[in-house]
Amino acid sequence: MPHVPGLRSCYAKVGRLIYFGRMLDKVRLHAASKLPADYTAQLGDSQFYTLDGRCCRFLGVPYSALQTRVLEGGSDEEILAWVHACGITRSDEECHMWNRFIAKLGWRDERSAVLPQRILDSGLVGKPIETLIDHIEYDEGRDPVGDRAWEGI
Repeated sequence: MPHVPGLRSCYAKVGRLIYFGRMLDKVRLHAASKLPADYTAQLGDSQFYTLDGRCCRFLGVPYSALQTRVLEGGSDEEILAWVHACGITRSDEECHMWNRFIAKLGWRDERSAVLPQRILDSGLVGKPIETLIDHIEYDEGRDPVGDRAWEGI
């Protein structure tokens, strides 16, 4: 998939969480009809394995409620504060575990089986991709290994 203007890295943090800001970007881009069709099948929490679904379940907020709140406007930090008020209160330790879990998803876990096919399908064979997020980053033109993106978690 190409770089999508306005769609940030999976590793970018909002508050204590990686990936959350990217999910907000996807909501906004989809509403503005600027999210490529390849991304729309992964929106929401209806599929168990999607990153959006995992993030919403971790935060205890349904995707539809988050989507409504995002489209009402406000900064990422304001939306995150709303999520914390409406969802499950998470400790610093739980947020750290979330970040490490998402950063390593696809490495020796239930998603390991899909990663090789995604790498092949996207023409990224030979890249040092070990996780689903590595794949997303490379697929969108970023180099998480060269940038050592995990160090910012």
